[in-house]
Amino acid sequence: MQSAFPSFASRPRWQQWGILLTLSAAFIGVLELVRIPAAWLLGPMFAGIIIGAFQGRIQVPSLAFKGSKAIIGCMIAASLSPQVIAHFMHDWWLFVGIILLTIVASSIMGYIMAKMHVMPGTTAVWGTTPGAAATMVIMAETFGADARLVAFMQYMRVLLVTVAASVIALFAVPSAADEAIRTTVGFAWFPPIDLVAFGSTLLVAGIGSAVAGRFHMPAGYMLIPLLLGGLLQGMGLIEMQLPRWLLAPSFALLGWRIGLTFDPYSLRHAYKALPAVLTSVVLLMAFCGVLAWVLVQVLGVDPLTAYLATSPGGLDTVAVIAASRPYVDISFVVTLQTARLFLLSVICPSLARYLAKRSHEQDTMVDSSSA
Repeated sequence: MQSAFPSFASRPRWQQWGILLTLSAAFIGVLELVRIPAAWLLGPMFAGIIIGAFQGRIQVPSLAFKGSKAIIGCMIAASLSPQVIAHFMHDWWLFVGIILLTIVASSIMGYIMAKMHVMPGTTAVWGTTPGAAATMVIMAETFGADARLVAFMQYMRVLLVTVAASVIALFAVPSAADEAIRTTVGFAWFPPIDLVAFGSTLLVAGIGSAVAGRFHMPAGYMLIPLLLGGLLQGMGLIEMQLPRWLLAPSFALLGWRIGLTFDPYSLRHAYKALPAVLTSVVLLMAFCGVLAWVLVQVLGVDPLTAYLATSPGGLDTVAVIAASRPYVDISFVVTLQTARLFLLSVICPSLARYLAKRSHEQDTMVDSSSA
């Protein structure tokens, strides 16, 4: 059955890339005009969704995407503060509790959706796991779930969280003192280049990427430069410099990677499940908002920083939004998001397998009894 919509599949790849670049530039221009944060992430993401929805056959080259993640990891490392890490160690029980509550809430939603057969098989269990989207997609495919629908659920959540966080950041009004505190990362398009600092940044990104590739660590392309750069900078051994002309394309590559995931197959099969998927995402975002309120009340952090820190989006996308708001404590945001990513990587594959197996066994028992 042919689609009623025009298809880009028959167009040469260079034309598809031309359309993608044109749409991206248009979206970025509009978002910049209305001062939406992370326009260089959101604009390419929206453009990628359009190309994917109309059967585009282009993908972000793997090497370029890995390089962009390494650069974003360096951006996060350049903003890390040892004081926040010490604060995390002091109140570790609160941070771990918030992370575990988020995991439990998402797991319950996934289990309920699986029991209601919103998605085929155990797809819903894998699709509702917060964060570590790429890891969950790979694990889901390994254990027999529909990886395309898992990717749809994962990246739909990332999309909604990114848009919501950007809008909230837009309307958050900083105090005069906050406005005076501006990070040196990424705000000047063509600053004077410090060859030592810029070279150190590229070296950290290169070493981190090489180690991640050597040990087959998809998340390592961002995490290893983040940890290595943060450690070396915290020890005073290096300084890092990331001009905007380097960061902006990295944001765009990340946006394209997410947007192009939304292909016609996943969109068509997810259409009937869309209300349930949206409901689960909104409920999880609201739950994380409550957890953010707890952080505000207990630790006294500003509301936007707390919201971004607890937001169930990806570390990379949330960090991009946090970096675009100079009054946000990006160190706090990244510390909590990174801790959650590590716990997710350790806990969630086993938890998702357990819930998926339990859901499948109960369905089998029901089918046997009805027979």
